[in-house]
Amino acid sequence: MNTTGQSQGIGVGTMRFVAGTFHAGHDSTRAGALWRPRGGHSAYDDTTSQVWTTGYGADEVRASSAPDGTAALLAIGCCLATEGEFGAATTAAARGQWAPATRLAGAYLSVVRTGSMVRIAGDRAGTVTVYWLHEEDRAWWATAAAPLAAYAGAQVDPAVLLAAFTLRGVDVLAGDSHFHTVRRVPPGHTLVLETGQQPRTEPVPHEVPGVSFAEGAPLVRDAITTAVARRVEAGRPLSSDLSGGVDSGTITTLAAARTPLLALTYTDERMGAQDDVLFAERIAADRTSITHAWVHGTREGVQHFDGLEEPAALPFTDTPSFTLGLLAIKAAQLAPAASYGSAAHLTGRGGDDVLDAVPAMLIDQYRAGHRLAAIGGALSLARARRYAVHPLLRQAARTQATGYPQALAVLAEALNGPEPLRHPGWTPAAEMLSWCGTTAPAPWLTRAGRAAVADLVAARAEAADPDAAPGRLHERLALELMGDGHATYDTIARRLWGLPVHAPLLDTPIVDICHAIPGWQRHRPGDFKPLARAAFTGSVPAFLLNRRTKTAFTGSLYAGLRANASTLRRILTGSVLGQAGLLDAGKARAALDGAVRGEPAPLAGLHALIVTELWLATLPTARQTWWEKSTVKETAR
Repeated sequence: MNTTGQSQGIGVGTMRFVAGTFHAGHDSTRAGALWRPRGGHSAYDDTTSQVWTTGYGADEVRASSAPDGTAALLAIGCCLATEGEFGAATTAAARGQWAPATRLAGAYLSVVRTGSMVRIAGDRAGTVTVYWLHEEDRAWWATAAAPLAAYAGAQVDPAVLLAAFTLRGVDVLAGDSHFHTVRRVPPGHTLVLETGQQPRTEPVPHEVPGVSFAEGAPLVRDAITTAVARRVEAGRPLSSDLSGGVDSGTITTLAAARTPLLALTYTDERMGAQDDVLFAERIAADRTSITHAWVHGTREGVQHFDGLEEPAALPFTDTPSFTLGLLAIKAAQLAPAASYGSAAHLTGRGGDDVLDAVPAMLIDQYRAGHRLAAIGGALSLARARRYAVHPLLRQAARTQATGYPQALAVLAEALNGPEPLRHPGWTPAAEMLSWCGTTAPAPWLTRAGRAAVADLVAARAEAADPDAAPGRLHERLALELMGDGHATYDTIARRLWGLPVHAPLLDTPIVDICHAIPGWQRHRPGDFKPLARAAFTGSVPAFLLNRRTKTAFTGSLYAGLRANASTLRRILTGSVLGQAGLLDAGKARAALDGAVRGEPAPLAGLHALIVTELWLATLPTARQTWWEKSTVKETAR
């Protein structure tokens, strides 16, 4: 799909990314690259490799070399390792143990050189993701796909865009990106570059063995406490989200035990009667070091989907960002933090992905031999959520009896079939225990759109692991979705409000230890985040750890859709995907009109389509936008 000629977003010049190149040929006289990121700063340069940063401060680049020169470690971003830990990781790399360099505290890119081999890795949650492409005897890589696509003249892959909001339970990206020819290093993997060899990816070895709930709880406490404490130790003014939930409340409490900070609670006329407000007030009152600031959206005059009238004025992110649908809300929410002089804003994002688990873990529990406990868990799940028992058990039995490749093949066949796609508009309860399926927006696909998505699913079926477990699969996909969402939120916050946003719960050491605990122990139907309670009793207020409620925000979403209906209709009427013949924009508009009338609507699907169209409208495609010619000195190395 050609997007050339679309309007260009304002955020390109300040979008942070790291890029590098590796000359895999044996002729070192050709090692210098002809291009470099526009305005980039050199972070590493040797006979085969070059690394540049764009938008990073000098304090965000750390480097170390083994005394004998056999290994070098480069960490770019929020690497919170002590000098001793960083040096130990470098020493380990020199002995061939490169994985520790990817698992230091924080969220960062690691580049490890050992001999003639270079390994590049992001983090396990995907808040830092690596992309790459191959050009003759040279590999290019970056922490953003768009610059590589512009360099190579690669077109957007519409199947990926469509599948992202019309499918569930499918690893849409896998080793691909939103662009043809640009490859993705799956989170938890590393890109391996070696002289005389083709680029390849390899999984990062798991160094945290499986542990029980009781064994893991103190390790979780230590890992999360360290992640927060190291961010506090920088001595900068801090702010934090304080929604009233367990996740943000835990992060805020741990930070406030070490430093004064500003805690922000967002509410509006619909949320004001919810439990969140009461819990936020109690948490703030529990710590004298917390300065509590309220942001009332109704009084500020902000709603969902405000501020989207001029797509060209929106910040560009490397992937479509749900934050665009909350742009005015986030601006109001973070304004007090900017006025406070906060140098970093802490959030509890990712808590559901590490402190809790997905319902499909019940099937993993069954497969692990705990059959009676798994069946009992399914019954408890049905009671706790008021679901019909028999459909839930029937779906669990089907999933247990089916392998993931087979489930994907069946889905691809259904997408390619002659029958119209139908969806009730919501996800039936039993489907949370299925391998994969379609979502409510799937009927918006045209025949051509269905074929494109079906081809993607068929390709994933051919490569799918026959030994995959549904709980682990769903957990990984949810984690990576959250990681990508956080990355785009951070990009926008830095660009518009000069405020870095942190999600300590997505740091790799925390993901490692939490996911080492079986999911069926982290998730207990009828209970709420028992792992947080076990880990932080005595450190976090008991009233918060014993909370059993969770606030829904659908009322505010409907209100925002109504208030901004004309702008959103205009976005959908001019749909790039619709003009390409892949999506029936009329059906999407009908869903929007139904939501405006207050009818049940696929809110997540509408939100996803709107931000996808905005992403296409602001995508910078010219090479010169991202790259500039290298100097004669650089190319003649």
